[in-house]
Amino acid sequence: MSISSVISRLFDDQLPFRVEAFDGSVVEPTTISPANEITLKVLSPHALIRVLRRPGELGLARAFVAGDLELEGDLDALFALTVPPLSHLFAPSTIGPLLRLIGSDALRPLAPPAIEARQRGALHSRNRDRAAISHHYDVSNRFYEMVLGPSMTYSCAVFAGEDDSLEVAQRRKVDLICRKLDLQPGQRLLDVGCGWGAMAIHAAQHYGVSVVGITLSVQQQTYATARARELGVGDRCEFRLQDYRDVRDGPYDAISSIGMSEHVGRRALAPYASQMFALLRPGGRFLNHAIGRPVSMKDDPQPTRRGEAWRQTQIAWGLRGPSRVRSDFIERYVFPDGELHDLGTMVALFEAHGLEVRHVEGLREHYARTLRFWVDNLVKRFDEAADEVGVERARVWRLYMAGSAVNFERHHLEIHQVLTVKPVGGRTGLPWRLDFEPDF
Repeated sequence: MSISSVISRLFDDQLPFRVEAFDGSVVEPTTISPANEITLKVLSPHALIRVLRRPGELGLARAFVAGDLELEGDLDALFALTVPPLSHLFAPSTIGPLLRLIGSDALRPLAPPAIEARQRGALHSRNRDRAAISHHYDVSNRFYEMVLGPSMTYSCAVFAGEDDSLEVAQRRKVDLICRKLDLQPGQRLLDVGCGWGAMAIHAAQHYGVSVVGITLSVQQQTYATARARELGVGDRCEFRLQDYRDVRDGPYDAISSIGMSEHVGRRALAPYASQMFALLRPGGRFLNHAIGRPVSMKDDPQPTRRGEAWRQTQIAWGLRGPSRVRSDFIERYVFPDGELHDLGTMVALFEAHGLEVRHVEGLREHYARTLRFWVDNLVKRFDEAADEVGVERARVWRLYMAGSAVNFERHHLEIHQVLTVKPVGGRTGLPWRLDFEPDF
């Protein structure tokens, strides 16, 4: 038995892609599929060792990141596949021949790739959140410039049509948020999770506001501060290395939170909403822009201890599809401790803490298109990006962004802007009809 034939058996000999293995074996696709042009290369026995030791998504992720597995072809077609449970590797007809092919190395544990996150401390404690943010954002500002482009905006753009460039669409997004917040000269804006400063700088330049941007990323703070000075608004943009829980200098006229609440965590959502309410002046507006998961994809919000243990067992052995759970790949290599919440949960949360929800906009297709631009940017400069951050990290970013684009297109992920107001005696100060569209 060859390595390639073992993989073919996993698909009940209905193999949708080509397999090449380190033992010289090759198996061609045996069923018609969009994935027929994909080649899976098993480059080392380490690939099989990693999967045997951690069957499921984590074992596959480690093998891919370490370079023990390689994929050639259209990644979109790959994400369309239904991968069989990897626990089938332990079937009596498979495990014996597989162990003989690998040899005694199968008993030797392998260290995970160096870039795998190893979180310590209490979940969503300040120190652990700081480490999680640093893992993702303190990679390299130059790397992010290659991927994101000149805007350095790491969130969903807003397109008016297919002819829009990424830069125009990103400018439209931040301007749309400024208009939703009804920013006026002289007001104070708090930008929670300010990234590299795109929102804050645009608001200061075009709306005459003073902005406090907060982040837990040292590299983001340094970059945003320098960029604001370079563009002549350094006196109106203050970028702090600060946790949102520690902001005490309210009230603010408006608050924006763009792509940040995904890092808050389920248990901290109520304190997050309460803090936004406390920091906002009466009559002020708060906009939350966040990725979410459709209700159909949501896990049981309060699983029993036994139920949670069984769920984790299913995941570890590849018996439960990753679309319904937090991805091991994303958790270990992209967004440690990140948690997605459905729209209804967020709306109810804000309302429960005194904020009145007045406008909701879904931008799912826009994020899919944004991600396509980012993937293209990375592919065009992949060697340069790999030199900057290492080939392992560059491979992770390509896979995660391509997979995320597909998940938005298929409605496995959502993204919404939720505009809220802190009412005064039942009055919101909003006009009878809302018109937020930018003029470009």
